[in-house]
Amino acid sequence: MLNVNALSKTYGKKSILKDMTFSALEGEIIGLVGENGAGKSTLLHIIATLQKPSNGSLSLYGKPYYKHQKDIRKKIGFVPQDIAIWEAFTVEENMVFFEKLSWKKKSKDELKQICLDMKLDKWKEPVKTLSGGMKRKLNLAISLIHEPSLLLLDEPTVGIDLKSRKEIGSYLKKLAMEKETLIIYTTHDMDEIISLCDRVICIGEDEFYEEILKDAGKEIISF
Repeated sequence: MLNVNALSKTYGKKSILKDMTFSALEGEIIGLVGENGAGKSTLLHIIATLQKPSNGSLSLYGKPYYKHQKDIRKKIGFVPQDIAIWEAFTVEENMVFFEKLSWKKKSKDELKQICLDMKLDKWKEPVKTLSGGMKRKLNLAISLIHEPSLLLLDEPTVGIDLKSRKEIGSYLKKLAMEKETLIIYTTHDMDEIISLCDRVICIGEDEFYEEILKDAGKEIISF
């Protein structure tokens, strides 16, 4: 489904990513770990078509990024670490607003169901009154309006309560299993990585993460 071949990214003389080659299949949940500054967010941005690699190539469903970027973008959902929603709007108003920007149209009932599926039931409440966990769920729900085949998440559970983290994790597992969505996400929560991920990509020279994952019997791809 997703193929990354000899991908590198440099900023001036500084090398962030170097010669990364891997593939990922429908329905997989792949974790992305490494120390701060290792290039995790950069890799997600490149896969999301928000940045270009310095070298190497990517393809989705056999279509090269450089030839089919517009079509590929329709298949990708991206959730940045910073929450990007309208605080003064209700949950309903946020979902309706972002649906109008989406290439795939949905009814209000369909939008509400996306939220309910991840236990976000504050449909009529202003976002500014919601907990951090509820805001993270809404951020995720917005990314799913166009039913992406590839979902990229940059620390989707950072700074939220355990209950919300568990609910988001359960939803992601269901999404991968039932919709065969490929999910790639970063987090520093190793318990989350171990419980959710089929495979884990480790970036950087710090072996701390690799040692924990090996002890847990996880399949690792190291760069």
